[in-house]
Amino acid sequence: MKIEIKDLNFKCIIGILDFERIEKQKVIIDISFEYEFDKDIFIDYSEVSSFIKKQMEKKKFLLIEDAIIYFEKELYNKYKINKLYLKISKPNILKDCIVSVSN
Repeated sequence: MKIEIKDLNFKCIIGILDFERIEKQKVIIDISFEYEFDKDIFIDYSEVSSFIKKQMEKKKFLLIEDAIIYFEKELYNKYKINKLYLKISKPNILKDCIVSVSN
């Protein structure tokens, strides 16, 4: 099975610039992963979304890359997933583009 969560968006502290450490900014997260489905064992996508949001708000990552590395480790450990794609975007950091980092 493949689960895709697109456009999960919220505000959090992320970044290395002074103003990014003070004021929350919008982030958009896209994630997809595959796993072996079993009717008794399944991955709750709302739980995954909530976990990502709560950790982003709690950890206040300096770099998007740090967040991606953290979630790669945590999601592989927490769930039995096979393939993981994760993209984190900061749509308002630059006036003329959206900045994203993905694995």
